[in-house]
This record gives sequence, C-alpha cells and structure tokens, in this order.
Amino acid sequence: MSKTQVATSVDFSQIPTPCFVLEEKLLRKNLELLKYVQVQAGCNIILALKGFSMYSAFGLIKNYLAGATSSSLNEARLINEFMHQKAHIYSPAYLEREFDEIMLCSSHITFNSLSQFDKFKHRVANHSEKISCGIRINPQYSEVATEMYDPCVPGSRLGITRDQIGDTLPEGIEGIHFHTLCENNSDVLERTIEAIELRFGDLLHQAKWINMGGGHLITRDDYDVERLIGLIKRIREKYNIEVTLEPGSAIGWRTGYLTASVQDIMESQGIKVAVIDVSFAAHMPDTLEMPYKPRIHGVYSDPVPGKPTYRLGGMTCLAGDFMGDYSFDEPLEVGDTLVFDDMMHYTMVKTTTFNGVGLPSIGIWKENNTFELVREYGYESFKDRLS
Repeated sequence: MSKTQVATSVDFSQIPTPCFVLEEKLLRKNLELLKYVQVQAGCNIILALKGFSMYSAFGLIKNYLAGATSSSLNEARLINEFMHQKAHIYSPAYLEREFDEIMLCSSHITFNSLSQFDKFKHRVANHSEKISCGIRINPQYSEVATEMYDPCVPGSRLGITRDQIGDTLPEGIEGIHFHTLCENNSDVLERTIEAIELRFGDLLHQAKWINMGGGHLITRDDYDVERLIGLIKRIREKYNIEVTLEPGSAIGWRTGYLTASVQDIMESQGIKVAVIDVSFAAHMPDTLEMPYKPRIHGVYSDPVPGKPTYRLGGMTCLAGDFMGDYSFDEPLEVGDTLVFDDMMHYTMVKTTTFNGVGLPSIGIWKENNTFELVREYGYESFKDRLS
C-alpha cells in the first residue's frame, strides 16, 4: 500500500490547525478547464454554492464561469453580494415570506412542482424585471450508487415525472432542469440524456433552456471532457436550446486541504487511537455520510503490517466520530500536524458546531506562495446559531 503523495507548494508550517486551506493555483487550474468546456461546447457553467461557497474566492471564479446557482435565499444573497450577479435558484419549496426577495436576487427560478409554479407564477409575471422560470423533472433514471444522494428513488420529492405534465410546457415555463448525477463521468450523462429524450424530448423542443444540474466531475483526471463537449453540442443543435451545467464538486475538486494536529494518543483494547483537533462528524460529515476515507498527506490510507498504525478520532462525544486505521512511517506524537487532502468541496458548507467544537479557520495559499488567513471562528460563531 503506497502513501498518499500530493504535489503542492504549500508550506504547512505557516498554517494553523485546524484550518481549511484553498490552494489558489489549483482552483485556477480547474476554472481554466471549465472555461475551455464553456467555449468549446457553447454552454454556460455556473458554480453550485451547495458544494463550494467560499465567497473569498468568488472574485476569481466569476472571471471564468458564467455565474452561480443557489438552493436558498441565503445562497442567492451571497451570489449577489460577492459575485455582483443575479442567481439561478432551485429549491424543493419556496417560502411565501422570502419569495419577493428571491425574485430580487434571481435571474432564473426553477420550480420543483407544477403546484409550486402555480402558487408563484403571477408574482413572477408581475415582477419589475424579467425572470426566466423552469421546472425540475425526474427522468426516473439515475446511476447514483448511494441512495441518500439518488433523486430518482421511488417516492422522491425532487422534480416531476412525465405523467405529471401534459404535451406542452405550461405558459411561463421556459426551461427544463434535471439533476441526477453525483461525481459522475460524461458517459453517465450521455445515458441520462437518452432517458430524458425518451420521456421529455418533445418538451425539450418547446424549451428555451435546459439546466443539466450538477454532479459532472469535469475536473477529475479521468473525466472524458471531449465526450461532454460533443454531447452538449448535439443537444444544443438538436433542440435549438441553451445549455447550462451547475457543478459544485468540480470547482473545488482537489484544490485544498484541512490541517489538523494530534492532541492525544491512547490505547483502547489493543488499538492505538490518535485524537485530533478536527471532527469527522462536525467538520467533514461527508466522510461519514457517503461514506469515504479521506486521504492524508504522506500517510498510508490502509494499515501496513509492521508500521505504526493509528485510528483517528475527532473532538466530539459522538462514538462514531472516528475514521479507520492509517499507517505512518514513524510513530505519531502529540502536536504532529496531519493534512487531509481534497477538503474544499462539501466540507465548509456542511460544518457544524456540535458539542460547541470550534470551526476550522479558513485560509488561502496564494499563487505567490504566501498564506492569507481569511477567517477565524470563536465563541460568537457558536452562540449565534443558538438562542
């Protein structure tokens, strides 16, 4: 079993723990690839804040992408404030008390059901600025392996099936939206499009735009970018339609880290346990939800016979707040720094202060090889979430 080796210019001795660290040049590399896809395919790629909401990086992102998409009023406001753009927005349901502000913040509003559209369509029509409305569909086809993330399971609340809509798009609906991918390659998108054309192809001819949602892991090394470009071109030309993709993970993929340090080393029934100053449950819950085992710089992700091996545990009282066993070349000591890799997407957006544990700081390793500490958290951050 080989060690996790990550090529990086970051000097982690300059960085406190715990801290999320964005490596700026890696983000730019991802953005350059995404811009290439936009230009070659003639589509729009927009940032999904649900996967990456680090607004201190929005200034860079808006130079490459066509905008951003939100799942709530708060995310839409963040887009307005730090990208200086109107948001695309989709939510399973919109709140009456928020809808006027949602319209002020949004250029596109996608509705989850026809009843939601009927509820708000007159307010949209009477709004002072043009807003393009869409409807989310459920193509009843998905290759998502983890059921928690599969929007096409029986009884799904996400989108309408074909039997719920007639032969024409309702007046006022200009777009069709689907989101059934999760860190997939373009071959999965191709098969998904085939299922959508089978059920909804006649409606695509009536639409002005199609939003293919997120889950396109375009920046992963093995992603077939040219296949994606060809697919988008075909859809654009066949249906004379504008195409938008809204990935989250692809923007932050392999662009940063979470630093941690060893606080204690103990032994439990023959197993060495290292307690670190981050929490898997509170600071990187996707590792438990998906689940997956995060990589650590210079560390063996699986036990290696004969090497010092430790089970890593987090800071909360949750018994399951631990990750599996890792092996090291040298024994761990209290104070040692650990660097978790690929900790930008679906991490900061999901952190909690369960048990009152402090949130990791946030920083950027700049392209000039200097560290900028962007944000620190303390007691007020914990208190403000309660009453």
